[in-house]
Amino acid sequence: MNITLENVGKRFGRNWVFRNISIEFKAGKRYVILGPNGSGKSTLLKLVSGNVSPSEGTVSYSKNGEQVKVDDIYQHVSITAPYLDIPEEYTLEELVNFHRTFKNIEKDLSTKEVIELLELGHTLDKAYKHFSSGMKQRVKLGLAILSTSPLLLLDEPSTALDAKAVQWYQNMIREFCMNKTIIVFSNNKEEEFAFCEERVRLGN
Repeated sequence: MNITLENVGKRFGRNWVFRNISIEFKAGKRYVILGPNGSGKSTLLKLVSGNVSPSEGTVSYSKNGEQVKVDDIYQHVSITAPYLDIPEEYTLEELVNFHRTFKNIEKDLSTKEVIELLELGHTLDKAYKHFSSGMKQRVKLGLAILSTSPLLLLDEPSTALDAKAVQWYQNMIREFCMNKTIIVFSNNKEEEFAFCEERVRLGN
């Protein structure tokens, strides 16, 4: 998936979040968007994912040389972010099966195999709402990484993860995301983007 931003800006009311952003995200490469809170990282993620429209400039997408309409981007992207909700009443097995109804899983892994990769097999009968914050983040990350979507967007992926879980997350990226376009949005936490090739900074 290639994504091109040309002189993009976004404002809410009279307040500009950012302006004049021109970036080309190339297929199969890994990027990190760095910046402090309030610099517009989450807004940029929503714009890149097609969830919001730019106030100025253009965003275009292509896959294997063919243009992709912004209305169809949801079919090609997986996202994990602290503000994204997951059905709280589901068990882990139910969550994985629910996810499979709208996203294909890498290597045709079974639900059992997915759960083993998440390293959360001991929680099978527990509702997601009773998971710790670290366990919830592991579920969000694992399902996004294991989806076959060619574009992976990660907003502050190491949120609530301990050192062991951060290593797990980086290993998952290496094993299952070799050919994906990855964009990480980070508050400068090195453990979130150690695998990224290019860095873009927002704000001061």
